Amino acid sequence: MAKIMAVNAGSSSLKFQLLEMPEEKVITSGIVERIGLKDSNFMIKLNGEKQEETVDIADHAVAVRMLLDKLINLGIIQSFDEIEGVGHRIVHGASVLTKSCIINEKEIALLESIIDLGPLHLGPNLTGIKAFKKVLPNIKHIGIFDTAFHQTMPEEAFMYAVPYDWYERFQVRKYGFHGTSHQYVSERVASLMGKKPIEVNVIVCHIGNGASICAVKQGKSVDTTMGFTPLEGIPMGTRSGNIDPAIIEYMMEKKGKSAKEITNILNKQSGYIGVSGISSDSRDLVRESEAGNHRAKLAIEIQAKRIADYIASYYVYMGGADAIVFTAGIGENAPSTRQNIIERIRVLGAEIDLKKNEVHGKEQLISTPESKIKVYVIPTNEEVMIARDTYQLCHL
Repeated sequence: MAKIMAVNAGSSSLKFQLLEMPEEKVITSGIVERIGLKDSNFMIKLNGEKQEETVDIADHAVAVRMLLDKLINLGIIQSFDEIEGVGHRIVHGASVLTKSCIINEKEIALLESIIDLGPLHLGPNLTGIKAFKKVLPNIKHIGIFDTAFHQTMPEEAFMYAVPYDWYERFQVRKYGFHGTSHQYVSERVASLMGKKPIEVNVIVCHIGNGASICAVKQGKSVDTTMGFTPLEGIPMGTRSGNIDPAIIEYMMEKKGKSAKEITNILNKQSGYIGVSGISSDSRDLVRESEAGNHRAKLAIEIQAKRIADYIASYYVYMGGADAIVFTAGIGENAPSTRQNIIERIRVLGAEIDLKKNEVHGKEQLISTPESKIKVYVIPTNEEVMIARDTYQLCHL
């Protein structure tokens, strides 16, 4: 047995799980928020109970030290030596880091060289890696990349129809994201169906505040909705998803803003919040929609229409689908969203049982026996995927 730490570092946060491997048993989990700000919050969950503390945490290195000391103080571990490896979620590996790997100085340098491909995420990811390596220098640190699962996409799926030297010189291509989630869910649904991943075609709908759809053919990603950045694809909580690129120049002229400012609006002031003018939270939109708010309903319908479009496209691209799976915050907890989407693709033979569809956050087959495509709700578990790869690479 081995203790593996799964880590997801944000710009001012640090989410973690400590797992017993290979049993995949969660020993403890938690999050540190508001790192670098006044009144940082440290939360750790043990035996189903939360312990919270408000304290100033200057940077990620301090947060890591506090976390590890807390594990000892609570008797979860007796010494740091019990932690065999730390797995770090890294949002972008581009085309230089295409699978999970041990992170040493060479890999850190490679990540720093591509930081402009994911400036909002790679910086915090690197900060977390360096902080843990400083406190735990003698164990293996493993990078698990959100983009890795999508490396199996064929050229026709990942290339854009732009001048080819944009790809050769500047790495402009579709990368895809949420790969760790898409891989976990597609493998899990195959297991629930009593089959191997290679035996099924699955369409995974990862719908949260960030959202993407993935076509998984025989266990491999062959297309996904997010692209060069997470802005491409379906509308999300604050992201626009696909738009005519000429809109950017048009709105620059109309608003007197730079391209960077318009892109920021597309990333942070669009999607649910942009259309509804109310909220980026789907629960607020559902409530307002039921109360008769047209724009709230419109925001929901735009997204559902785009998701249905992609499902239908991927169904044709893969030559059929054995299962459609809903996951992530909205996918796992919004029956009305799932019903809306599936009703739009009934022509494909998909049909859900409305009673079974009332499930929240639990594994459930929600399609009817007559449905030609099985429809599931499966909670994602990126931390388990991180721990699996970390454990495997620690034992090579």
